[in-house]
Amino acid sequence: MTVTQGVKLDADMRKRLEVLAQKRDRSPHWLMCTAIKLYVEREENYEHEKREDLARWEHYMLTGEAVSHDKAAAWLNKLTQGKAASCPK
Repeated sequence: MTVTQGVKLDADMRKRLEVLAQKRDRSPHWLMCTAIKLYVEREENYEHEKREDLARWEHYMLTGEAVSHDKAAAWLNKLTQGKAASCPK
């Protein structure tokens, strides 16, 4: 189910949106919906990554477990050379 949601735009932004919509052969509505969808997805991903980072940091603070820079660099070098390599632990 969709729900109508109003968005207040100043005259300049409304005109820019209309011009872009014409150039893209899309409606201003489609452009707004797409922009909002992309923004929300990006921000949700950011929040998810932030939670993962916090969990990793808390794990590190509790255990002291970490991968050394040398091990990580060697692993990344193998990957960039196209070699299969397990993630170091």
